[in-house]
Amino acid sequence: MFGIGGGEFFALILVALILVGPNKLPQLSSDSAKMIRKVRNLAQGVTKDLRENLGPGYEDLKVADFNPKKLISKHVNEALAEPKSELEDLKKSAKIDPDLL
Repeated sequence: MFGIGGGEFFALILVALILVGPNKLPQLSSDSAKMIRKVRNLAQGVTKDLRENLGPGYEDLKVADFNPKKLISKHVNEALAEPKSELEDLKKSAKIDPDLL
């Protein structure tokens, strides 16, 4: 879970108990869960609105598609795919007949 081991998780709970106190810890965890739910719903709503506003063809849109590294690599790969396919076609058509040699 989030790259945290059992010992680290236990240490975080212990620190939270010391800083917040055992009386307020249940309320803090409840408030944290509510905040996480609100943020998740907000992100899903933004994604839904973006899909609706972009129109047809973007039904499979994912938030990860907007990562700059992935976006650039996707376009670079698309740009390089066409010359590669043309090169493969040339290799196939340029085979020399061994009887001619």
